[in-house]
Amino acid sequence: METKKKAIMEIIEFTDPACTWCWGSEPILRKLQYRYKEQLKISFVMGGLVEDAHTFMDNTNKIGGDLNTFNQQVGQHWLEASQRHGMPVLAEGFKLFDDENPSTYPMNIAYKAAQFQDEEKANKFLRRIREATAAEAKQTNTMEILIELAQESGLDIGTFITDMENGKAKKAFEEDRYLTKTYQANGFPSFLIRNKDGKEIMLRGYQSFENFKSSINHLSANKLIEHKQTVSEESIIDFIEIFDKVAKVEIKEAFDLSSAETDKMLKTLIAKKAIEETPIGNGFYYQLSTRNEMCDDTGSCNF
Repeated sequence: METKKKAIMEIIEFTDPACTWCWGSEPILRKLQYRYKEQLKISFVMGGLVEDAHTFMDNTNKIGGDLNTFNQQVGQHWLEASQRHGMPVLAEGFKLFDDENPSTYPMNIAYKAAQFQDEEKANKFLRRIREATAAEAKQTNTMEILIELAQESGLDIGTFITDMENGKAKKAFEEDRYLTKTYQANGFPSFLIRNKDGKEIMLRGYQSFENFKSSINHLSANKLIEHKQTVSEESIIDFIEIFDKVAKVEIKEAFDLSSAETDKMLKTLIAKKAIEETPIGNGFYYQLSTRNEMCDDTGSCNF
């Protein structure tokens, strides 16, 4: 029986599902996963960004005040950040915070509940929370929406609800918060890069692929192999298949393409009906085409 190779390097992101620059870091993390494959493990520690929006103040980004103003400020900040990091954002109709749901902590706790079941599904769930928050303007700090997203991610809903309500997930989140403070990860994202011998490098804030690569090379004594892929229709289809649905900037970053080159490749694949383009926020998602998979010539359609 084939066994999965144990990663020789780990990147731990101190994060919150509602952090816009954590959302903006997704193209870099996916590039790292795609280039280093099973040599590299990416993990997440929930730091908790907004305990209570009523009292939260971010003077740097001019965020704070009554909740209506607060939501507008956050939406505008995310839209401005999107122009820089390239991931899709929907600012119109953004109302994450209200009097009954003034915190991002439930989203953090939900990830810990998911993690008890399966880490791969939990990471899929985290991605789904991020995109639903940033690009769909869903109120992802409510239990109802979190259950919906958990189900989409393949989690057992009964177990998920139990772990959310019995205090188990909350305790795990508190442990993550303690670890966040221990490493003085006061801003999100922050990244801890660790080799198998326990040697570590801490990077604070949004990071380029080159910064990660330099740190990985240092900690591994240049032993990690970067698998660069030749740009082709087949390699881009392979990338989309691995990650299920991707934003344009994720393809651009993974293959070191210009915007024009990325657009040309995507238009070709859409014309060939190999992939589909779906509007999301101020951008698009790309997935493998399902038109030929959903219905067959017997008149049966499968969803």
